Amino acid sequence: MKTTLIAPLAIAVSIALTGCQDDNVAKNASEQTVAKTSQVATKNSAEQTNPFFSSFNTPYGIPPFEQIKKAHYLPAFAHGIKENRKEINAIANNKAAPTFENTIEAMEKSGDFLNTVSSVFYGLTGSMSDDEMRAIAKEISPKLSALSDDISLNKALFARVKAIYEQKDQLNLRVDQKKLLTDSYKSFVRGGANLNKADEQIFRHLNDKLSKLSLKFGENLLAETNNWEMVVDNKADLAGLPDDIIAAAAVTAKARGHEGKWVFTTHRPSKNPFLTYSTNRQLREKIYQGYTMRGDNDNANNNQKIAAEIASLRFQKAQLLGYPTWANFVLENATAKTPENVFNLLDQVWPAALQRAKEERADMQKMADAQGAKFKIAAWDWWYYSEKIRKQRYDIDAAETKPYFSLENTLQGVFYTANRLWGVTFKERDDLPKYHPDVRTFEVIDKDGSFIGIYMTDHYVRKSKRGGAWMSSFRKQYKMYGKDVTPIIYNVTNFPRPVGDKPALLTFDQASTLFHEFGHAIQGLLSDGYYRSQTGTSLPRDYVEYPSQVMENWMTEPEVLAHFAKHYKTGEVIPQSLVTKIQASGKFNQGFGTVEYLAASLLDMSWHSLKTAELQDSEKFEQDVLKKIGLIDEIAPRYRTGYFSHIFSGGYSSGYYGYIWSNIYDADTWVAFKEHGIFDQKTAQSYRENVLETGGTDDPTVMYRRFRGKDPSVKPLLERRGFTSNKK
Repeated sequence: MKTTLIAPLAIAVSIALTGCQDDNVAKNASEQTVAKTSQVATKNSAEQTNPFFSSFNTPYGIPPFEQIKKAHYLPAFAHGIKENRKEINAIANNKAAPTFENTIEAMEKSGDFLNTVSSVFYGLTGSMSDDEMRAIAKEISPKLSALSDDISLNKALFARVKAIYEQKDQLNLRVDQKKLLTDSYKSFVRGGANLNKADEQIFRHLNDKLSKLSLKFGENLLAETNNWEMVVDNKADLAGLPDDIIAAAAVTAKARGHEGKWVFTTHRPSKNPFLTYSTNRQLREKIYQGYTMRGDNDNANNNQKIAAEIASLRFQKAQLLGYPTWANFVLENATAKTPENVFNLLDQVWPAALQRAKEERADMQKMADAQGAKFKIAAWDWWYYSEKIRKQRYDIDAAETKPYFSLENTLQGVFYTANRLWGVTFKERDDLPKYHPDVRTFEVIDKDGSFIGIYMTDHYVRKSKRGGAWMSSFRKQYKMYGKDVTPIIYNVTNFPRPVGDKPALLTFDQASTLFHEFGHAIQGLLSDGYYRSQTGTSLPRDYVEYPSQVMENWMTEPEVLAHFAKHYKTGEVIPQSLVTKIQASGKFNQGFGTVEYLAASLLDMSWHSLKTAELQDSEKFEQDVLKKIGLIDEIAPRYRTGYFSHIFSGGYSSGYYGYIWSNIYDADTWVAFKEHGIFDQKTAQSYRENVLETGGTDDPTVMYRRFRGKDPSVKPLLERRGFTSNKK
């Protein structure tokens, strides 16, 4: 999942999460070495010691993380906000007639200092969070929100933008320039530029409240996730669990002050294996309830009222801007365009997915009955029995595959794939600045020997990280200052740490996540655009996951697996028989996976298709939505309201459906690679030129047609998931 933190007009506003998730940060970073930043005058000794007030004197302009202290952020933000206001006012009050260069490009180049600070700060709030960082975020968020409003509601500035927009067809602009102009104009309109004075004040109030509530939602969820633990003091209660999971639980217990015991948490590397392997049904229920009740407990971290208020405020904001619902407002800038189109797609997939899930439930109940179980399958039994059926049906289990997916080997598999496709290579550097010892840094070199950019990884779970996995940048690629500024891209995951003398071993799904997030990263690295706001992953929510999902396909190909999937002890390449089983099991449990995802997507769309500002009873609202769509009791939405950070504290409101929308493009693209060869150079180069390099420089549907020669079909997606359909 890719994440976003910088709002339009090149100003930083936190909206933290794709990632993918699941989950959420800093999408548009800044180039620290641009002339105006290097010329910032230092006023006092405090500024002289603050790294943000001078050029980063580091290799490749990487932020000097070891020099940046938490005390540096607020003064730097204050200066950045002040400078950005000056820049914007100078553009708005320019006596010269408005032109594309003195207005649109000038706005694009404003806020460099603020972008630099924001890219570092919000990048680290996702992976290096603590009370102090959260306090800074809480203090700065309303100030950034106010700055955004001040720019969007600047009448003089809007008048200049509007004057240029109205003559756009006579200006002989490049495609990317015309899109920048159109997006800038729409951003003003969507930012309230056409509001009268009274409505403008309401608009500012709504934005301020939304900013604070979104932060609070995320804080509550982080606290709920970190505070919950299940302490096991009886070794018999560990029955069924793999040795590495038990060892990891012992490490967690020691870190949490329960030495000699075992601790399991609601973090996925702990929760999912427990639900999958533990024979203790009572404890499976306990950890499942701990996870699905986050944000819905009778404590200070309850998110139910916050979610309802956020939905109400968003509706009010949409109404103020002339949209019937928040979903209509959001989707105007998406490839889906309207809520009706989203519901139409989801409705195409839901019936077949639900039917398949019911068949999967029946299979599990049959197995449980055959084993003498005297209970009806419940939600906390699904992982356990589905794993048993997977093993029975395909003679495979996750524990069998993990030895072949060490983190290091899988990373090398990712690099191998990128090299075969585009000729890029990765050279590790141990001497470059990093924000945590876990971080690994690589120089990325193109096939012609030219330098592409810097790639950072941060793989291991730790308490300071939010959950999930994501990609973002400390600096994006762009050329708008007359030179090609190279990107600094990073991936963050939450994989289990190595235990003892074992390397970090990944489940098949975790290995897929590594490929997925790298799909975002390679788009950021291969970006080749002019304007910073258009490069890399600057794309609509329902298209941005497409390149990352495509990347997952290569991992399961025998040719790729044979290169990297090697047993961590023996070096033996993964047996072909096991590869065949993995491929055959690809459609297994797709009913469950699709239903839990679609249920969350429909919950998101329902919250944001509300046509009332009346505060909802969140629990009843959620129950009514799930009852209406017919969700079975044995499956919960992938994200329930109380912990749906994507939509309530991230940037995915009315956009969580985007993963399956992107899947349409992904599945259709993979057909092209399979037809011509998975490493076919002509296909790979066309994909690079029309998808990866172009970012948001043009309409995504147009760019896709240039690559594929047609619009994507939904049929490959349905076939991939094992669903039958007559849809074309």
